[in-house]
Amino acid sequence: MPTFLTPGRHGYSVRFSRTRPDALAVATSQYYGLAGGGTLFFLEISPDGSTIVEVQKLEWTDGLFDVTWSGTSDGVAACGSGDGTIIVWRVGCAAPLRVLRAHHSEVCSVDWMRTHLLSASWDTTVKLWDPESETCLNTFAGHSQLVYTAAFSPHSPATFASVSGDGHLKLWSCTESSRPAAVVKAHDAEVLSCDWSKSESHVVATAGSDGLIRGWDLRRLTAPMFTLKGCECAVRRVQFSSHAPSIVAAVSYDFTTRIWDLKRGCDPLETIRHHSEFTYGLDWNTLRPHQIADCGWDSLVHVFTPRSLV
Repeated sequence: MPTFLTPGRHGYSVRFSRTRPDALAVATSQYYGLAGGGTLFFLEISPDGSTIVEVQKLEWTDGLFDVTWSGTSDGVAACGSGDGTIIVWRVGCAAPLRVLRAHHSEVCSVDWMRTHLLSASWDTTVKLWDPESETCLNTFAGHSQLVYTAAFSPHSPATFASVSGDGHLKLWSCTESSRPAAVVKAHDAEVLSCDWSKSESHVVATAGSDGLIRGWDLRRLTAPMFTLKGCECAVRRVQFSSHAPSIVAAVSYDFTTRIWDLKRGCDPLETIRHHSEFTYGLDWNTLRPHQIADCGWDSLVHVFTPRSLV
């Protein structure tokens, strides 16, 4: 299992490139994100798969809490920062391509679909951007507490989901900011993450500080379609597999990465314990079946294939 150390930087988010199966980006912060600056690492898995090598690292004056690759340009990624900005970088360039400014507090989530970018913030809003022109196209202000995650639907680029400390999952049209298209009280706790099923356009998963993962059928929001258990602390990220529709992965503050198969019940298929601090970042490699990257506050980035999926 190849591993990379980010010395003096604590991992918050890791993402595989959408165009190159061996390329990754990792967003990190000093002092557990409480103070100091942030570093974006561009990494590459060696040809034999045994090591992860640093391609470039880029410094920012505040913590970096999420990263997403461009939906249109190879080698371009955006990060959300503690100073409320979204910084757009290109591999090989020392200076940012663009800095997007409109949020009044920490940006903890970014997602880039085609030509549009979403950012979610502690200021309780989600913003829709045209990053090319550095223009904020719309502001969505329907949550009462900080918004942890906003994610485009992979099936409908004009639709996105958001989750918040207010316990709600909200569905939005990008053209209608005055009110959400649907709302559900997803957890009796803060909701930290959400993800769309890659195979079923009406299914979204949410993850909460209650240690639960819930699946929602957007056609019938009266009750969750599944509840996954096993995490002993808050679930920081949840993500459906791109290659196996019934497989779900999540990372937790209990230092674990867990795998579930919805066809086999609500208990974890596998629990991976290779971090010694909060596990924060998670991503499936869409170009290499069953490969996962995760990262955590122990400054480690791991790339691996769960044993249960081999």
